[in-house]
Amino acid sequence: MGLRNLDLGLLRTFTAVAERESFAVAAETVFRSQAAVSQQMQRLESVLGCTLFVRIGRNKRLTDQGARLLEYAKRIMSLNDEACRAMAQDVFDFPVKLGACADGVDTLLPDYLALCAETYPSLRIEIKVGRSRWLASALRRGDIDLMLDLENHDEFRRIVLRTSPVVWLSGTRAHHLQSPTLPLVLIDSPCVFRRMALESLEAQNRAWRPTFQTTTVTGLRAALRAGLGITARTIEMLTPDLKVVDQELGLAPLPSVSYQLYARMDDSSDATRKLTELFSPT
Repeated sequence: MGLRNLDLGLLRTFTAVAERESFAVAAETVFRSQAAVSQQMQRLESVLGCTLFVRIGRNKRLTDQGARLLEYAKRIMSLNDEACRAMAQDVFDFPVKLGACADGVDTLLPDYLALCAETYPSLRIEIKVGRSRWLASALRRGDIDLMLDLENHDEFRRIVLRTSPVVWLSGTRAHHLQSPTLPLVLIDSPCVFRRMALESLEAQNRAWRPTFQTTTVTGLRAALRAGLGITARTIEMLTPDLKVVDQELGLAPLPSVSYQLYARMDDSSDATRKLTELFSPT
């Protein structure tokens, strides 16, 4: 009966030797003595009935059969490691429903979703975007499991993901901002940034006029890029086609805001807990 199984440990050592062309260097990689590595390779050659290495100077080079085995060894180890990772992963029966404010989705959430995909590949996340009042109601009803928002909601458990400075932004093509009456690009109420902007301008006795109003962050970005005016937003929204104009326009500093992740007090589900822990600042 012919050969039926290859020892994975022997293949790992064989690959280390093949890649480093040295028993001594490979021994350090696989945490064995040089003599043990030599014995393993003799055993592998005996099992396969062929020579895998030839000595050239101080180095070990693969024979044709050794090169052929190396291709299979890498594929075998890769599949083995993939299977081990898959079996070690958490299995989640249900998706996590995450409600988020538009600014969080636009600027903050992509990095956290990438981290989640890397850490918990089997965890599904459903995202619902909405205004603060709707998000709080949805979390209260259980329609969503977690809420990412800028407003304060004392009835829920929360962690602060990031505190960000708020600045005045305009498009880089805007050339009419020196007017005594400031042109504002605004999102419809209720909006924490709209409220903050108008309160700040009122405190400074600065005249303003609405030049564009929208319900979405996408619309806001488009209006800024078109040079229609200025708006107050977190620094994360700054892109190459936008600029900060606080000093240019002599505007007072705006207070910072905090992106906060909320969960219901009675929610103890495994997926929600793990996602909250993953997002928590270290």
